[in-house]
Amino acid sequence: MTLLLAAVITFVLSFALIPLLFGLMRFFGLYAIVEEGRCYVYVLFGKVVAVIKEPGLHILLFKLGLKAPIVRWMGRLYVLDMRIDQQYLRSQPVNSEEGAPMGIGIWYEMFVSDPIAFLFKNADPRGSLSANVSNSTVRCLSNMKLADMLQNRHVMSQTVRAEVSPQSHEWGYKLGSVYIRKVHFRDTQMIAQIEEKVVNRLRQVTSSIKQDGANQVSIITSTAERQAAAEFAKAAAMRPRIVGEALNQVAADPDVEAAMFEILEIQKIVESKARITLIPEHGGILPELLVSSARTPEHAPSPPPPRQRGAATT
Repeated sequence: MTLLLAAVITFVLSFALIPLLFGLMRFFGLYAIVEEGRCYVYVLFGKVVAVIKEPGLHILLFKLGLKAPIVRWMGRLYVLDMRIDQQYLRSQPVNSEEGAPMGIGIWYEMFVSDPIAFLFKNADPRGSLSANVSNSTVRCLSNMKLADMLQNRHVMSQTVRAEVSPQSHEWGYKLGSVYIRKVHFRDTQMIAQIEEKVVNRLRQVTSSIKQDGANQVSIITSTAERQAAAEFAKAAAMRPRIVGEALNQVAADPDVEAAMFEILEIQKIVESKARITLIPEHGGILPELLVSSARTPEHAPSPPPPRQRGAATT
């Protein structure tokens, strides 16, 4: 029974009375717990009496002395977020050197560098920093060449950051990284004209590529045809040379030459399918008779039909 009662008392003290006691101590301002990335600024009668940036448990009696309970009731506590924040400003209006209306989107980081200046030197430090970045962007990046504005974003970012940082630090807000994220045209008519020019240029480039390809194909084809014609001409010229060399070799022997030409003549006669009549060596007038019989007039009158026997004549 004694052990059970001791356990109940321990439970009540651990989970009820002790948290309540620490809550009352914190309520009366005896200590404070600073979270990571936070800053506590204590103000009493219009004066800053303490600034606590380090995270952890802080006994206010050691930092404020006897003012600790009074600050909780008669003073004011400011809790500042010291973490890095970021913001993006869209389409800041600038003009290029050529007079083109451009829009620049700028992204930047900022964080509280001086809590006292942040609280009391500017009523809206975040808005002032945004206005400062916007004005610096317009002032520093106007009248740049259009090509540099579209390409050199890193240099533009460094220019804006160098312009903004010293002045923003006076308000307790320090500028971090600055980056030009987007550069675009603000005039819709100009955008349509640029798109039309780009499309026409692409068409010209496409036509040029097609024409160049056709020219290359024509060159390759003509070169191949020329080389083929030269080779065919060489091949055609080789046959007469080969035949001529063979004939020269044959003509070196008269008997072989006479036999060859005789064979060629007989071959041509056979291939012509002509009618051949063999005549004896001493045929007399037989050749003349054969020739005369072969020569029949083209329009010779046809012979009369034979008469029938017993037919009457008048």
